[in-house]
Amino acid sequence: MRRLAVWVGCVAVALLVAWYAGGRFAPAAPQPAAGSVRLGPDPGEPVAGYLARLPAQLPAPGSSAPALVQLTAEVTTAEAAALAGGLRAESVVLRVPLPRVQTALHFEALDPGGALPQALDIARQRAAHAAAADAARLPGRAGAIAAAAHAALTAPGCACVLALVVEGDRAALAALAAQPEVRAVQAAPAGTTPAELALAPLLPEQTERADPPPDDGPVPGAR
Repeated sequence: MRRLAVWVGCVAVALLVAWYAGGRFAPAAPQPAAGSVRLGPDPGEPVAGYLARLPAQLPAPGSSAPALVQLTAEVTTAEAAALAGGLRAESVVLRVPLPRVQTALHFEALDPGGALPQALDIARQRAAHAAAADAARLPGRAGAIAAAAHAALTAPGCACVLALVVEGDRAALAALAAQPEVRAVQAAPAGTTPAELALAPLLPEQTERADPPPDDGPVPGAR
């Protein structure tokens, strides 16, 4: 009888240990794939077709979603903050526009909790540091382009905000899309996280197809 009691006790302890280990070391829930939701035109896509499909992607009434706000031309950080209004902005895409010169896109997350103008200005400064690093690292024309971008991005009044990612409901995003400074607003599915977004904003010079812009113009300051 005592042997049976000992055996039952051992089984109970083993089951308890297995339950604890299983609960502690159970596989975590699968995480969303980074960059799995593309916002922006597909490579080579006709611009008119891309713009035509965006209204149907706005979130359903009563729900909100992140959206890529693509501008008709680059604006300053102060202008971008005013354009966003009361919407929560999560990230910004910066670029220095140079005629017939391909300049880098800088994707910067915005610091949460602060005023949007200051957050955008901090993002501009981070982009300037990244451009300076590229200028020191890249040879030839690529380095000269990065140096020109760095020089522009260091100025607080640089018109270099190309796009914003904001969170809004259907009415707010539709109102934003109607602003003259806004060329397109593409919403992601509701519940999409920032990590899931892959951003490829439409460039102002892409008027017919989403093809790479020309890169045969002179670089300011290049020798």
